[in-house]
Amino acid sequence: MFSWLDKIPFLPLLIAAIVLALLPFQSLPESHLVEKIRMLVSGTLVKPLDIFDLLMHSTPSILILIKLFRLSKKKE
Repeated sequence: MFSWLDKIPFLPLLIAAIVLALLPFQSLPESHLVEKIRMLVSGTLVKPLDIFDLLMHSTPSILILIKLFRLSKKKE
């Protein structure tokens, strides 16, 4: 099911994860990802745009986790 993910190198995923986790750069002290995770934990993440924003900013990180999990399963 995720065989396409095995073909993607780690470096582009890592760069995308870092950039999307830090965006937007001008909104100090916290990024959108941190803001949306705080909203999720507090239960205020209800707007569809906020949910989409959380998914968009966290997708590369989630893909890295899946890729690492698949890699660890192959070594076993």
